[in-house]
Order: sequence, then structure tokens, then C-alpha cells
Amino acid sequence: MTDLATRIEDHAASLPPAERRVAEVVLADPSAAAFATVAELGRRATTSGATVVRLAERLGYEGWVDLQAQVRSGFDQHLRPATVRIREHGVDDVLAATAEREADNVHRTLDAVDRSDFDRAVGLLADRRRAVRVVAGEAEAGVGSLLADALDLLRPDVQHVIGSPVAVSRRLAHGSPGDVLVAIDLRRYERWVLDAVVTATEAGAVVLALTDSRLSPLALGAEVAFTVAADGAGPFDSHVGTHALANALATGVAARIRRPATQRLDRVEAAWRANGALTD
Repeated sequence: MTDLATRIEDHAASLPPAERRVAEVVLADPSAAAFATVAELGRRATTSGATVVRLAERLGYEGWVDLQAQVRSGFDQHLRPATVRIREHGVDDVLAATAEREADNVHRTLDAVDRSDFDRAVGLLADRRRAVRVVAGEAEAGVGSLLADALDLLRPDVQHVIGSPVAVSRRLAHGSPGDVLVAIDLRRYERWVLDAVVTATEAGAVVLALTDSRLSPLALGAEVAFTVAADGAGPFDSHVGTHALANALATGVAARIRRPATQRLDRVEAAWRANGALTD
């Protein structure tokens, strides 16, 4: 499934609407690519079987049968709902399986990063003239909070935007053109996150997306979009790859604005010491 997802992402910008719908069905439910017939998949995507075949050929396969054979040979748990995964046979060695899967998630996520996109994202996040706002779906809220906290230690005007849709919309609607919105979410996407991206974009914000696919609604409207590997050893998606990418972005910002970031960190450290906030 990984190879198919990569091919879809590489062709995302050029897919006709009907083929895009087929691709979205396949990414949302990888079992469809492995086991559904052409006719079944066409019905699910509200298109024809011929469109399904055209998509397979556009992606470089010899046809749907070739695509399906290759997907079945490497079929894994990628992005299937937890309600499906938990019903399957568990792993014998949970610790070993988790270590292998999480290391793979980190490598796949960081290996997929385009260096020019990374430099562009770091430049936007390091630009202290721009406010930075971070929104993240509930499952990714920890990653969003950690990224916002790290950036806030390095530069001013960074906020992890949370709360009701009303509160989120109010905060983002008052942004200035050129502000940066970091949006983090994986399929199945939370509606409020998508709405937040729309609100921020309408206010003139530049969107950086950390998501699971080039076909993600977060990626399609983003200035820069990074795709993360999220395969879990158990029933739940992994966020280790997303966390690693967030750490890389924060590290890049620290290197880009080292002198003012150092001064800011020194002031924070002095305040902590003065207040006895931390202890060894």
C-alpha cells in the first residue's frame, strides 16, 4: 500500500476529478485496493469501472489487476480504522513490533521531506514578523502543543489554538495577511480543523500542513505540505513520525534564528530560576 500511496501523491495535482475520487476511496480504505472489484470501487467513488482502470494505468501499473496484486503482496494496516485493526490477530512480541514500526515511521516521514520545502517552512516559521498559529486534531493535539511550545521558546507570537469552533474561528479571523498556520491532522480529518484552515486562509494566512497524504484536504490548500507515516503496531495510528517532523522543524528554526532565540531562552531560564519554578 505504501508504494500505491506514494504514486497517488506524486500524481495528485494532475488527477481528473473522477480519478481523484477513486484515489480518495483507496487511501481512505486500503482494503478496497486489495480486494474490491473494479465495478465495486467505481460505485463507491460514484464513477465508472473504466475510470478505475485509467487511474491504475496513470499511476504506472499495467492495469487494475497489476495494481491489486502488488497491493495485496504488501498489504498492511496503513490508515485502517482502529475498529478494524483491533479485530485482527495481534503481534506476538509487542515491544519488538512497536520498535520496528515506530523506527520505520520516523525514517519514512523524514526521508519523504523535500529539502526545499523544509527550508521554505523553516523560513516562514522563523520569520518573527509573522504570527504563528498551530491547530491540530484531537489525536495530534499533543504534537501540536509540543511544536507550539518549542517555537514559543524560540520566538514571539506563537499560539496553539484550541477551544470550541467559535473560539478558534474568532482567534484566526483576526489574523494578519502573511501569518503562518500550522495544521496537523490525519484521516479521518476533524471538521473544525478543516474549517480553521479555511478561516485562516481567508484572513491571508500561509498554511503549512502535516498530514497523511498529498490528497489530504489540508495538503491541497497548503503553501507547504509534509506527509507523515502513521502505521501503528496495534489498532491505533502512530504519531511518532509526526512528532519527529515537528522536532525537525523546531530545530531548523532554532538554527535559523540562533542569536535572538538564545537571548529569548536566556530570559526564560532566568525567570524560571528567579521563581524557583524547577528543581533537579
